Amino acid sequence: MSETARPIDILLPVFEKGKLTHVLPSAYKADGMIFAVAASPEIPMPEQWMPWLIQSSSSALVDKDVDALADVLMNNLRAHLQCMTDDSPLMPTRCEYSDGEVDTAPEIPAEVAQWLEGLLYVHQQLEDVWQQAWEKLSAKEALREDINASDTPEKRLSRCLKLFTTLANVELALQYRNPGQAQQLKENLPLLWKQLPAMIQDYIALAGELSAALPNQFETFTKTS
Repeated sequence: MSETARPIDILLPVFEKGKLTHVLPSAYKADGMIFAVAASPEIPMPEQWMPWLIQSSSSALVDKDVDALADVLMNNLRAHLQCMTDDSPLMPTRCEYSDGEVDTAPEIPAEVAQWLEGLLYVHQQLEDVWQQAWEKLSAKEALREDINASDTPEKRLSRCLKLFTTLANVELALQYRNPGQAQQLKENLPLLWKQLPAMIQDYIALAGELSAALPNQFETFTKTS
């Protein structure tokens, strides 16, 4: 990919053609879902995660369509993994806060909510994977004495998921707050949105820490056929 390209650019042509869009979520939600697959401590096999993106089981897709779609989804996964390896921006440009945005109580773009909705959906599907990796890491770190209790991996992940959940559905987040808290959240939306890329990077870092003891899967999924 070029410096300005993002993983979602691989998906967008599929939606522009429109042929397969009836079986997929939005391009942004699909990209968020595949990002979460790529960021998992242990990347699931395609036959496990690809069905999560299929919305219509009754669609009359022929084998050729299925193969083409699988290639696009795998290429998107590889792109996300490559961005993680290169420490390159991987969120869609539309999901990043811009200095040109209004700094007072902006509306969170639908694309941001969709991308995070996809991320959270897959994270929920892979909670067991995260938990198992967590238990392995905890067993190793039980012997360490240099762990900062004020910033444990558990607290870091909780912060990430809390921000993702808030920005994925601001209206719901407001409903769970009293009037004063709701107003404060509205005023802080620009700051929260600005924090999103850093939180995404910490989410990736956490997955990397958890997968440290697991077999390296990057070569399996990044190599081209």
